[in-house]
Formats: sequence, structure tokens, C-alpha cells
Amino acid sequence: AVVGLLYPCIDSHLGEPHKFKREWASVMRCIAVFVGINHASAKLDFANNVQLSLTLAALSLGLWWTFDRSRSGLGLGITIAFVATLITQFLVYNGVYQYTSPDFLYIRSWLPCIFFSGGVTVGNIGRQLAM
Repeated sequence: AVVGLLYPCIDSHLGEPHKFKREWASVMRCIAVFVGINHASAKLDFANNVQLSLTLAALSLGLWWTFDRSRSGLGLGITIAFVATLITQFLVYNGVYQYTSPDFLYIRSWLPCIFFSGGVTVGNIGRQLAM
């Protein structure tokens, strides 16, 4: 909820109202693409985790480009991915969560891509609700 409220606040603070595809159908398509990216991270088999991470990074940037295209959206998405990854690292390090095969310090390397695309998706919902 905080992330969804943060996007319209940052837009108004920067003086750049978001005007790209402002209807609920676009928000629902964004949610569907996010669910697809999330499902792909769990179900697709790749030769190694680098290929999976690069594929998910490209899909996440494609989600941002298709449904957002704002500098504030890109910056907030990257910030959310960074902060959420740090929080997850902290929780795994302290034993709250555990991954069976971590490949990026204590977590999976594709997790920041999921956080980024989730941040963009929730931001689009927040922007639409703020309208």
C-alpha cells in the first residue's frame, strides 16, 4: 500500500504527472504480465541462474517500458528492488527465511527482478486509484 501511494506522491512532487495509458484495462494487463513474470521465475528451466536472471531483467524492463515509461517509475522501481532485496537478505541472514540453493549472497539472483516488476505494477495501481 505504501508503494502504491508513493508513486502518485513522487509524480506530484516532481511536477511530472503520469499520462501514459491511464485506464483500468492497462492496469489489469500490467497485473497479468507481472503474474506471468512471477510464474516464469518459478516454472521455466534454464541452463543456469544467470540466463534466468537476465531473462527476467529484460521482461521486467519490458513491463516498465510497456506500462509506465516515466523516470520516476524507473527510479522508484529500482529503489524498491534494492530496498526489498536488502530486507530479504537481512531476513535470510537472521534465519527467518531460507533458500535451498541461494546464488546471490543469501538469496536467489532473480529476486530483485520480481521486486522491480512488482513495484511497477503496484505503482500503476496506485496511480490509477489516485486519479
